[in-house]
Formats: sequence, structure tokens, C-alpha cells
Amino acid sequence: MFNAARIKLTAWYLLIIMLISVIFSAVIFLGATRELGRFERAAVLHRVRASSDEEFLILIPTPPQGLPALDPAIVDQARARLILALVLINLGILAVSGAAGYFLAGKTLEPIAAMMEEQSRFVADASHELHTPLTALKTATEVTLRDKALTLKGAKQSLKENLEEVNSLQSLSDSLLRLTKLKESTGNFQTVSLVEVLTAAQKKVAALADQKHIKINADYKNYFILADKDSLTELFVTLLDNAIKYSNNNTVVRLTAGKTDHHVAVAVADQGVGIAQEDLPHIFDRFFRADKSRTGNRAHGYGLGLSIAKKIAQAHNGTIEVKSAFNQGATFTVKLPVII
Repeated sequence: MFNAARIKLTAWYLLIIMLISVIFSAVIFLGATRELGRFERAAVLHRVRASSDEEFLILIPTPPQGLPALDPAIVDQARARLILALVLINLGILAVSGAAGYFLAGKTLEPIAAMMEEQSRFVADASHELHTPLTALKTATEVTLRDKALTLKGAKQSLKENLEEVNSLQSLSDSLLRLTKLKESTGNFQTVSLVEVLTAAQKKVAALADQKHIKINADYKNYFILADKDSLTELFVTLLDNAIKYSNNNTVVRLTAGKTDHHVAVAVADQGVGIAQEDLPHIFDRFFRADKSRTGNRAHGYGLGLSIAKKIAQAHNGTIEVKSAFNQGATFTVKLPVII
């Protein structure tokens, strides 16, 4: 489909370019022909010598001042050469514009093709992720319905398991919807305090940190940035939540912020299992989850959190980077434009 669209777009480019070229060639030819006609119609004075001592003059109307007399045969040759030159020029334009048009058509369609490929991959990944909980839900329901000795306690247990799968599906649909909204809107931007954002994020993960006896060491000054407060809080909740989940009990997560040039850099560093080098290029991809055998079976969710975090950072004209090594912890750094 992409190649067919590229050829069709190239054809339209060629049609437009050649139409313009032919019109200009026609204008040039008509103008040159008109001038040659003036020369051709110019009056010519011929001297015909009847004898060595006598001249007979044949007068034709006087030519315009400054115009030399021309032989009609020369005028015809000039026309023929002009037509040949214009044809060759148009053939050259056709060849060059064909190659250039094909190249430009590819460049024009490249982002569209990338977007379509991303959309197809997104649909395929989402369908795959939806298939697992739906299959589990369907299987559990069928087994329960076929159980002739089903008790009230067993039915409640089955409903409880089904509810967990429903909650999982709801979480996935909410995340997918969040990604869609981030693509369509940049949020409600206003001047916000970084301290308020980071404090709110810490409060939301405090229960999980207490559960694993993990201390969050915060060291930052107050900066003001232009942002959507809720989205930015969500970003740092995601980073802190991941840092806690992938850290061992009784460890420390460091949350720091400092100003660099016109940006503030906020870093979340943990002492957890880290990220393998081969996984680092894919860590922000949708639905990407590290190998459970390396993360100690601690992979949670659907792999959308960091993808959403990156979209939020980009919506704020910022960046997010990660430095890590397996079993050596990970440090995520978010850089955002700062006002004060």
C-alpha cells in the first residue's frame, strides 16, 4: 500500500511539474516565434545588378530600425532548433523531476507510514495483552459452571478470582485511554511548584515504601515550572513506584533535583535489581517488561507505566533518561524547562 501511494504521489508531482514546464515552454516558443516573425516580415532591400554598370532596385517595405534582413530559411531553422531545445529540456525536467518526486514522495509518506506501523503494532500489542486476562476469565467461568459439586464457598472464590481479572482489564483499559489522551492533549499548563509535585508523589507511594521498609531520601530545592500538575505528579509516582517495586526490602530510594542551565533535573535512584543492558533501549516501549527470571518475578502491570511517563515528559518539552546495570540499581532522570 505504501509503495502504491508513493508511486501515485510521484505521478501527481510529475503532472504538476510537467504542466508548469510545458506552459512555460509554450510561452517561450510563442514569444520567440513572434520575434522571429518580426524579423521575417521586415522589409528587405535587394540589389539586383543587371550588368556591371547598371543596377535595378526591387523595393520591399522598409524594415524596422535596427532589424537586419533575414533569410526565411534561417528563420525556419531557428524555429526547428528552438522546438528541439524545448523538447530536450522538458525531457530532462521529466527525468530529474521523476527521480526527485519519487524521493520527496517517500519523505512525505515516511511519517505517515511510521504512524500507521505504530498504530498497527499498538493494536496488535493491546489485543495480545487483552487476550490473556480474557482467556483466564473465560476458562475460570467455564470450569466453575461445569463443576456439579460447586459450593457457595467455591463460587465466591471463583468470583473473587474473576474480579481480579476484571480489575486487571480495567487497569489496562485505563492505561490505554491515558496514552490516547496524552497524544491528543497537552494538558492544563500553569506555573506549579516542583516541591508540591514531588511531595504529592511521595505521599502516594508512602504506603508501598513502608510495606517494604524502604526509605525515600529527598534532597531538592523549590523550582517553578510550567506544567500540568496532575500529569507531572503521575510521572514521578510512576518512577517512585517502580523504584520501590524493584528494590529489595530495607533499602533506600533517592529523590534529588538540581538546576542545569534552563532546566531542572529530577533524579530517582534505587538500589534494586537494575536493568540489563539489552533491555535499556526498550525500557520506554509500550508493553515492554523485562525478563521475569532476571527481575526475581517482580514484573508488574502491562509495561505501560514508563511509556506514559515518557509521553508526559515530552508533553512538557522535557526528556527522560535512564542509567542502569543489572543488579546495580537504576537512575531515572527527568529534565524539564524551569521558569525560576
